[in-house]
Amino acid sequence: MTGTGHAIMPSSDVETAASNGKPPADAGAAFVLESKGTWWHAGFHMTTATVGPALLTLPYALRGLGWWLGVAALTALAAVTFYCYLLVSRVLDHCEASGRRHIRFRELAADVLGSEWASYLVVTVQTAINAGVSIGSILLAADCIEIIYSRLAPHGSLKLYHFIIIVAVVLALLSQMPSLHSLRYINLGSLIVSIGYTMLVSAACICAGVSSNAPQKDYSLSSSKSERTFNAFLSISILASVFGNSILPEIQATLAPPASGKMAKALVLCYSVLFLTFYFPAITGYWAFGNQVRSNVLQSLMPDSGPSLAPTWLLILAVVLVLLQLIAIALVYSQVAYEIIEKNSADAARGRFSRRNLAPRVALRTAYVAGCALVAAMLPFFGEIIAVVGAVGYIPLDVIIPVVMYNMALAPRSRRSPAFLANAAIMAVFIVLGVIGAVASVRKLALNAGRFKLFSDGLS
Repeated sequence: MTGTGHAIMPSSDVETAASNGKPPADAGAAFVLESKGTWWHAGFHMTTATVGPALLTLPYALRGLGWWLGVAALTALAAVTFYCYLLVSRVLDHCEASGRRHIRFRELAADVLGSEWASYLVVTVQTAINAGVSIGSILLAADCIEIIYSRLAPHGSLKLYHFIIIVAVVLALLSQMPSLHSLRYINLGSLIVSIGYTMLVSAACICAGVSSNAPQKDYSLSSSKSERTFNAFLSISILASVFGNSILPEIQATLAPPASGKMAKALVLCYSVLFLTFYFPAITGYWAFGNQVRSNVLQSLMPDSGPSLAPTWLLILAVVLVLLQLIAIALVYSQVAYEIIEKNSADAARGRFSRRNLAPRVALRTAYVAGCALVAAMLPFFGEIIAVVGAVGYIPLDVIIPVVMYNMALAPRSRRSPAFLANAAIMAVFIVLGVIGAVASVRKLALNAGRFKLFSDGLS
């Protein structure tokens, strides 16, 4: 087999391959990225990896752009990210047809771009994003439990770090599910609850918008030209992060071969759900609160002082559904870390549940979850940091690298062809947006730095 790709082999076939004199698949491939799924299973995984509670920041993103430009940017990012994910899938299909089936983003980048440095770049950015999402999911899940607890026991003594420990214990138990494919029904549940809580939040925003307690609706932008510019690019950075998905090759690896063409169906399923879950809360949230909307629309619906602006039962139910999906998201984004861990610690020639492989898996996966939980407890303002990670990571990984790989692997040789020029234009535009978005995100982080305290119970 040429290139840096590896054929995927189910764990049950590892011993057979070894007995036939063929090199066995590594344990990361055989155990974590096993290829047994259908296109709708991949659609469940894609939806969980793309559609998450970060979408509750969409009204805030519209605040920095205004109505028409905000909705236009939301639509443009949806179209561009769908297109770029489709390009990644087509490059993967092209490599598979050439006898090189890639199961890891880093291997695909190294093969197509022709450099091991591409592999190191991708794995560094991908690991940072995935760990960041896992940490952020633990923190947000703990926030959800704290919201519920504060309503049930307003004067209770439990703090945020107690809820982080609870979430970490649940995740440590669920992390022992052996593979990404084994999460397919959890991710189907995630798809359902994402639709559920976005419809509940949208209904709550409509209730708030007609409430006499709602803030006066004002959709004007900042009077300062520089502030408007920074806010606009920060909003674009948020939108890019919301659409981010750094693990498409690993998700496509779960498809039973041949995988060609199946991922396109999975993407259609994912973006059909995305249309419902992104546009409804974005539009209703911005309509209800205007430029007074907070970075998470739930914070506007449940202000620190005064009554909630929608029925409490509706908001609590939405928070419970958000909590459930956050668990699924943390599980999905941890899979790349588990694949790296098991590639280096497990023996693919032994059974997945052999004593040789089971003990280190339990220990190392639990340690990974514990490490993420420790960072979440130490940095309860991590949501502010992840905006920077998103700006720096998602745009290169989800937009720039895909169009470059497609131009190198599949675009017509003529550099004047429409496909080549369109991809080059996307690359140029998003390099600029990524740099400016990163600057805007760092600026916002610096402005809020005085509110950050280690191991606090949130922002001061």
